[in-house]
Amino acid sequence: MPRVKDNRRLMKTLDDWLAHCEQLHPKTIDMGLDRVRAVAERMGLRFDCPVFTVAGTNGKGSTCAMLEAILTQAGFRTGLFTSPHLVRFEERCRIRGQNVDASDLVAAFARVESARAEISLTYFEFTTLAILDTLARAGLDAVILEVGLGGRLDAVNIIDTDCAIITSIDIDHAELLGDTREKIGFEKAGILRTGRPAIVSDPVPPQSVIDRATEIGADLWLLGRDFNYSGDKQQWAWAGRGRRYAGLAYPALRGANQLINASGVLAALTAMRQQLPVTAQAVRNGLALVDLPGRFQVVPGQPALVLDVAHNPHSVAALALNLDAMGFYPTTHAVFGAMADKDLAPMLHRMDPLVDRWYFADLPTPRAASGAALQAAWQALTQRKDASSAVFSQPLDALHAAAAKAQAADRIVVFGSFYTVGGVLEHGTPRLQAGAAAQGPRG
Repeated sequence: MPRVKDNRRLMKTLDDWLAHCEQLHPKTIDMGLDRVRAVAERMGLRFDCPVFTVAGTNGKGSTCAMLEAILTQAGFRTGLFTSPHLVRFEERCRIRGQNVDASDLVAAFARVESARAEISLTYFEFTTLAILDTLARAGLDAVILEVGLGGRLDAVNIIDTDCAIITSIDIDHAELLGDTREKIGFEKAGILRTGRPAIVSDPVPPQSVIDRATEIGADLWLLGRDFNYSGDKQQWAWAGRGRRYAGLAYPALRGANQLINASGVLAALTAMRQQLPVTAQAVRNGLALVDLPGRFQVVPGQPALVLDVAHNPHSVAALALNLDAMGFYPTTHAVFGAMADKDLAPMLHRMDPLVDRWYFADLPTPRAASGAALQAAWQALTQRKDASSAVFSQPLDALHAAAAKAQAADRIVVFGSFYTVGGVLEHGTPRLQAGAAAQGPRG
């Protein structure tokens, strides 16, 4: 069709294609698989290697990163699709441990455009197809796919997974997925497949997940029944279905919740050991070397800087516990930006006792609450007379202000959204110096 041909000629850069994708469909989110599956079939999209699909409310990114790290250490050629990104779109697609080149994505976008013809796709559907196509052509041994939203109707679910992983489930995106854990669990369980491993690392999974696994005959692995973990302050151990790992060092990703995520990863690798055999040394090395920016990422300095994409009550509660475990800091400064549709009150309430100075920031998306609205929400619930707040037009300005006010022994916490953390990482990891605005990227 002429229109398609013209589009392909006009789109030269990744930014061109992303701008194009934003204009194609009247809705940002349009749940359903019919359109994206039709285009995938036209493209002949398929994987010739084992596929892991990861769904859940929190812990998906950490689970994917640990899977990737261990499989890489075992010598496998890995591919990873994750979303959203922090700074650059290319972060969403990793091949053999490296972000994909923009030029590879441009070629994939052109192939999607040719195949879709008259079919309208959302931004996420279009970009998902382009990334899946890139991964399918990369000659990989294992592919890891992170679900963007829900599971059952998410574009990623057009791929029949070989091993499904469901991480912790909490209430988020209630307007799309339901307002109870049972309803949300049902949506997440949509990634399960008959006869295939279904790893559930949520310690108290919704009954809807168990029921769906039973109904379709998935090979259900439950934390506490089919696998478990234990640990002390120095090391931890894992056991499940004929395999044990003892004397493990804690994952390089910080936070108490990471052992739950790591347990799900080891269960998945154990379930898939016939197709992808992994040594104990690969497990140890992978957990030691795994890296994922923005997940309780502590940047050493004076003041200390903590970056965390926590953006719902469950993940913010985990962040608060992790902050408590850091020890004493005279003053905690918080840079906070969030989407308007989030359950803000419990997030602010949980952090209020820990934060002495708030720096509320606008974010560059129509979905975001304004910094002023966030400040008003905090003022409506705070019981503190000794805390202060201010509003800024972007997260980086807020961070500069916090660094300028902070003392060397203080800490600054940046949280609330991928946009908030991404906004302070735009020019690299900031170098903080007490009493001065944040400096440029670290080497």
